[in-house]
Amino acid sequence: MGKHLEGKVAIVTGSGQGVGRVIAKALAAEGCKVVTNNRKPVKPGEMAQIPEEKVKKLSAELQEWIRKEYEAFSGDAETTAAAIREAGGEATACFGDIADFDAAKKIVDCAGENYGTVDIVINVAGAFGFCAIEEMDKALWDKVTGVKPAGHWNVIRHAVPYMIEKGWGRIINCASPAFTGGDLRQSEYCAANAGVIGLTRGLAFELKEHNITVNSFCPAARTRASVDMEVFDKTVEEGKTSTITGSPIMTFDETPLPDDFAPFFAYLCTDEAKDITGDNFFCMGSFIGKYNLPEFETTIAREPGTGSWTVDDLIKQAPETLFKDYRSITDPKK
Repeated sequence: MGKHLEGKVAIVTGSGQGVGRVIAKALAAEGCKVVTNNRKPVKPGEMAQIPEEKVKKLSAELQEWIRKEYEAFSGDAETTAAAIREAGGEATACFGDIADFDAAKKIVDCAGENYGTVDIVINVAGAFGFCAIEEMDKALWDKVTGVKPAGHWNVIRHAVPYMIEKGWGRIINCASPAFTGGDLRQSEYCAANAGVIGLTRGLAFELKEHNITVNSFCPAARTRASVDMEVFDKTVEEGKTSTITGSPIMTFDETPLPDDFAPFFAYLCTDEAKDITGDNFFCMGSFIGKYNLPEFETTIAREPGTGSWTVDDLIKQAPETLFKDYRSITDPKK
């Protein structure tokens, strides 16, 4: 075990398996005491997004593959905490849905009661679903946006007073490359993750004076959600796949596990990373990229004193200025 985070206390939401699990273990390996979390205890092999009755309609061979993969990615807050303790670290599991304001407080209180404080919050918890916008109900929208960004905010709201009192803190929120849109039938998920990045950047400015850094990241990794996507596309009606084209964004087998990039989050929590704040990172395998901030690509403006725009003015001038050499973001050539 390392010593870079010795004496620090972290909460990692959504750490029952997948990305959250490897991050929790990476923090513990550097001496951090960790409160692990997910909504509820998970039974081995339990289905996540796909109803059991739909899986039963698939071939026996495919059903076996599905159960094997779900088993490989099964786990919950307690199994992660147990793995940390077995490796010589300190960890406590706390079940609870961060979309609930009071449940989020309970998770933060668990850290305070067991370890005396909260230094680090890493929000990995998320929710998603696949649905065309014209068929989406409010329940799915509320489910997904209730965790991101609302649930992330719930945990941060209760944890930040500890950090302000100490004059030190680290907050890292999990977004997704979906914040840019793309070949997805997940408008609610795109919106939720864009909200995470807005929350992160706003808090980076607000909390800077307290020596609290706030960053976000967009992982591409093989997790239980990857299995869900594979299974979903094999159980839906034609034309209702998770992607608009019907092809996977990345095949299951070529998607790397999240283990390689987990130490990056321990690094962001060190004193050596004290000036890194307000940024958003893409992580896949050992590749880590920092996104640029949005900036103007082209502009248009009237000369001072010439009045407001008219539609006729814009029809004439916009194609040669604001939209010169324009390509829509939906154009695959861009």
